[in-house]
Amino acid sequence: MKFNHKKLFPLLTLLLIGLGGCKDYFELKENPNLIGNPPLASLLSTTTHKTALNSQRVANTTSYFVQYLANPGTAGSTDTYQNTDYTGTWDAVYFGMADLYDLKKKAQEQGSSEYVGVANVMLSYHLTLIADVFGDAPFSDAFTGTTLTPKYDTAETLYTTALTLLNEGITELAKTDSKVKLSAANDVIHKGSTAAWIKTAYALKARMLNKVSKTSTYKPADVLDAVAKSYVANADDAQMSTFLLRNPWAQVARNNAQLLLDGWLSDQLVNHLNGVTYGVVDPRIEKITDKTVNNDYKGTRNGQGNVGGNNTVKDENYISLNSPLTGDASPLLIVTFAEMKFVEAEAAFRAGDKARAYAAYLAGITANMDKYGVAAAARDAYLANPAVGVGSAALTLDLIFKEKYVATYLNPEAWNDARRYDYKYKGFRLPLNAALPTFIRRAAYPNGENSKNGANVPDEVPLSTPLWWDK
Repeated sequence: MKFNHKKLFPLLTLLLIGLGGCKDYFELKENPNLIGNPPLASLLSTTTHKTALNSQRVANTTSYFVQYLANPGTAGSTDTYQNTDYTGTWDAVYFGMADLYDLKKKAQEQGSSEYVGVANVMLSYHLTLIADVFGDAPFSDAFTGTTLTPKYDTAETLYTTALTLLNEGITELAKTDSKVKLSAANDVIHKGSTAAWIKTAYALKARMLNKVSKTSTYKPADVLDAVAKSYVANADDAQMSTFLLRNPWAQVARNNAQLLLDGWLSDQLVNHLNGVTYGVVDPRIEKITDKTVNNDYKGTRNGQGNVGGNNTVKDENYISLNSPLTGDASPLLIVTFAEMKFVEAEAAFRAGDKARAYAAYLAGITANMDKYGVAAAARDAYLANPAVGVGSAALTLDLIFKEKYVATYLNPEAWNDARRYDYKYKGFRLPLNAALPTFIRRAAYPNGENSKNGANVPDEVPLSTPLWWDK
């Protein structure tokens, strides 16, 4: 396995930097090992690294909700929609925002529009991670340094704030008089390219504008405008592949092999790909997982657990070290060109332009196949299958969501899509032993937040209660 040693030094530095900045309700106590006044470049290492890791942390929960993954134990709490404590994820995302707040503040003081812009883009993304999982959350009052118990902003306010941050980020990144330029060596997402960051800002904006498809504010034209200013190829993807050890999904796979069971693939995903659900074998399945000892592909029913007992005898499918998405040095994907093509396909379809929608739909499949490393012949045969290459007149939203489900494998955005789509994927079932009578729509506030800021935490509602954009 190969590592980028040039990037390991700033990553070691970022471990020392930690959270040594603003005073707020989630700040760690003073630590003599933390750097009190880190330079912009070091904070850039910290924040770009944490942005990808926090995306993965959230996905490690939401991937069970959308049934990419299934718990190997019967009635696992995340599988079955129980009130589960996600304090670790909540804290990690807020610690990431603390670092980004420091980065933005220091960049403003030093007249660095480039660093301000990048900080705004990543702050926006972190904010959506929290708001799309939990709903209302602290933000406007959380970084003032004046309170340990910040008030909560509504989820809709957080959405507006996140969009504003993206727009401000785009403006700052477009300036040409930044007094401090981005450090390519310390940017583990886009290597210091402001043009790449602007594309990512527009990609995240297109994603956000498309997310409100159920609301009266949804405007396909605005979505398409943002898409047009975002990615044009897989090379543009926002991703991170610099690790002190390995990709965290690969660690899950290695733990599983050592009987610390995790990372089992849901039968929903496996049947989506192996021909059972749609009658078409998707060649991406062999780039996602390995065949079982029975030379087939077999998933685990959510809520049921593995049927062979407490073991990994490989009679069911798991996250694979052989996959280009989950190997030791595989990148963590934040937002991709393939996803943008499916966003374009949906928005164009809703706008009544089925020709553009169909072209984007095919381009999204192609881009995702190429990202996975599928052979061109297998890719083209799949596209030519009449169940896939249906022609523009026969294109449906169902087909767009079906293909996007594969393209967003292990990405937290997949849960936003599932909720917007009302979980209407073919064959999608409630988990066995589900604690709710219907599909999950939000997560419960974590125990750590209730203990620290309980007076401001909103009253709990059933986890089947939709967020504002999901109604």
